[in-house]
Amino acid sequence: MIAALGRRPCEVRGLSDGQDVARTLSAIAALGARTESLGDNAVRITGGLIGASEPLYLGNSGTAIRLLAGLLAGFGFSTTLDGDASVRSRPMDRIIVPLSQMGASIKGSGPKGSLAPLHVRGGQLRGIDYALPVASAQVKSALLLAALNAVGPTVVREPQLSRTHTEEMLASAGAKLVREANTIQIWPGELEPPDVEVAGDPSQAAFWLVGALLAPDSNLVAQSVYLGPARCGFIDVLQRMGAAIDTDAATGVVSARSSQLTGTSIATQEMPGCIDEVPILAVAAAAASGTTTIEGIAELRVKETDRAATISTLLGALGVKHHLSKQRLVISGLGRAQFSKHATIDAQGDHRIAMAAAIAGAVGLGTVTITGFEATQTSYPGFAQDLATVTQGVAL
Repeated sequence: MIAALGRRPCEVRGLSDGQDVARTLSAIAALGARTESLGDNAVRITGGLIGASEPLYLGNSGTAIRLLAGLLAGFGFSTTLDGDASVRSRPMDRIIVPLSQMGASIKGSGPKGSLAPLHVRGGQLRGIDYALPVASAQVKSALLLAALNAVGPTVVREPQLSRTHTEEMLASAGAKLVREANTIQIWPGELEPPDVEVAGDPSQAAFWLVGALLAPDSNLVAQSVYLGPARCGFIDVLQRMGAAIDTDAATGVVSARSSQLTGTSIATQEMPGCIDEVPILAVAAAAASGTTTIEGIAELRVKETDRAATISTLLGALGVKHHLSKQRLVISGLGRAQFSKHATIDAQGDHRIAMAAAIAGAVGLGTVTITGFEATQTSYPGFAQDLATVTQGVAL
């Protein structure tokens, strides 16, 4: 998206082959950006957005639909943004409200007009000072992208620090922005994005790291992982649980070795830094000794699924005692030796539940059957192959 706003060709290498990224790339091409495949997960993008003649379908990507709404709000054309059934159920009022305050015309669907499809009619925007009700990198990013075409500066205030990818990339592309604590101020302006080598996704690395911690006689190294702010919370949690994990911030190398884990508590203010890793952290807690308490889980209910409920279903299928309330999940760990339930688990269209269930099956002593495993295509099409590699042939 940032490359599509630039004035020069930008090469992006190390691009994910997941459906979410592919649909985002197709969307910016439909909007007028020039995209050229360079092979080996690389693409050259030349900006020049002029509008799309048909609705843009973003599939399962809540990130794409929310960020594109912000990006397109300042352009003088109309666009319809749509997604699959999951995206159509996710709350869009959290971007509609602030973008409307900036002067955008965004009409949602559903009884309250707060769901996708979104109809975005771009125009002249004005900078605002906006405090996010919930820490959300998606909402923050939508506002920062809109602010590039606004009159005057925009201020975004976060209740807790959320992941900082967007502001880092905008700064590298020449945007004028300043962060002080949990407040970002950004001014309008054109971008000159540099070529980008995409770092490894910590949310994907988390599955392998937890697998290595739980498997006997295991030693795994993940390379070139992004270890920036608000993305390493899951590592902090695992280390509190007794995990043998080492990180090298300079190289992005993270190593994990077999460990005996014990329960811990995850506070509400920690959730923005590990929210996507909660499914696999729940598996770690299930195989740990003692009790793990996860606070502030309300935001999990508006992910690809009601992820709090699907995690509860996963734990139940694995025979793990737990208690789920509106804001809290309490897990009574079985201990590594008792992690042996035979189970059939429905991923319910959620890629992270599918991958968490697969790791549970790979490290447990029982057999786990996963239905809906194709959900992994959203973010990690090669997951099954990589799992077979590191486990020397798990049947999927």
